[in-house]
Amino acid sequence: MKKIELLAPAGDLEKLIVALDYGADAVYFGGEAFSLRAGAGNFSVEDMKSGVAYAHRRGKKCYLAVNIFPHNEDIGPLHDYLSSIRHFGVDAFIVSDPGVIEIIKEIMPGSALHLSTQANMTNYRAAGFWKAQGIRRIVTARELTIKEICELKESLGDDVELEAFVHGAMCMAYSGRCLLSNFMTGRDANRGMCAHPCRWRYRLLEEKRPGEYYPVEEDERGAYVLNSKDLCMIGHMPELIGAGVSSLKIEGRSKSVFYVATVVNAYRNAIDSYYDDTDGYRVDPAWLSELSNVSHREFSTGFYFDRPADTNQNDEAGGYTRKYSFLGIVKAYDAKTGFAVVEQRNKMTAGDEIEVLCPGGGRFSQKLRAIYDEEGAAIGAAPHPKQLLKIKMDKAAAENSILRKKNVNDA
Repeated sequence: MKKIELLAPAGDLEKLIVALDYGADAVYFGGEAFSLRAGAGNFSVEDMKSGVAYAHRRGKKCYLAVNIFPHNEDIGPLHDYLSSIRHFGVDAFIVSDPGVIEIIKEIMPGSALHLSTQANMTNYRAAGFWKAQGIRRIVTARELTIKEICELKESLGDDVELEAFVHGAMCMAYSGRCLLSNFMTGRDANRGMCAHPCRWRYRLLEEKRPGEYYPVEEDERGAYVLNSKDLCMIGHMPELIGAGVSSLKIEGRSKSVFYVATVVNAYRNAIDSYYDDTDGYRVDPAWLSELSNVSHREFSTGFYFDRPADTNQNDEAGGYTRKYSFLGIVKAYDAKTGFAVVEQRNKMTAGDEIEVLCPGGGRFSQKLRAIYDEEGAAIGAAPHPKQLLKIKMDKAAAENSILRKKNVNDA
């Protein structure tokens, strides 16, 4: 039985490497233009070349998002950009606009084309149309149920694969095609510059009472009527695999390395457990516990099992929950001395109780008995972002191991 693909977000080269090291089979990313995550670090041409080579050396795949809805002035630069990366060996292009599809076919005939969720493909007749245009994989619209995905797969057969989101933030707009950001800030979400106004706090203003603001709901922090819960399908591997989905996609190109490592690791464990013992498969509560350690909103299964009502899809809490803080990432480890070179990401202090998450799923806890700067001098705390430190590890901590600390509020 061929395993379902685990597809991870890569907002920059470091996240690409971490995603693959923690178990992703493939990554998706955007260049410095023409994808829908302008706020992510994204890839320079040189970083893209390096990232694709890194993935291919490990037998993994890379998909490039070119899923904006371009305006006339974008066409020339897009053509030049795609021409500049045509020899990098990108495994597939994620697209949503027919014009972009035509340009890719002109520059790189035979390239694999994946239809973005932005194309809001929601029925088998539309799927047949895209199949006729040469699309080899369809990223299903997030508005589809498991039942509808099964029907799509039956209609398409084996010629076209299906890819489905399984984890991460969900847009309040239909298949992410939103005009709210453009209207309120001038930043076009459909050209990669969403300001996420659906996450802002809103209150009601009555026309004849200027300056008098009322909460839409009785909540001292305001209301979050547009603020969707996060998607989490880690408890439903059998349903997704049984529906004929070929790839499980994690959202989060703008998220941290900590997020990427933790979420990929959890879903890797869930997928492998399913294939190791399909008949005896059980959901491990530890997987959901791990996912709760990174910054997230309340979890939901989205549209997969029914069309959610506003009462069970809106995140009434209106904010993020985060059980752990990301302290740093291991850049090198000396097995002879037991010291790791760590790039700091948040303040750490000698005496902190920390956890170390390692590529491959290993994990251990220890105390930071001492912290040393690059010159080897002992320091009591490391407050400066991205400073390099030397830390004695209780166990082996391979490159890209993650250091984290439980937040006091969740202790």
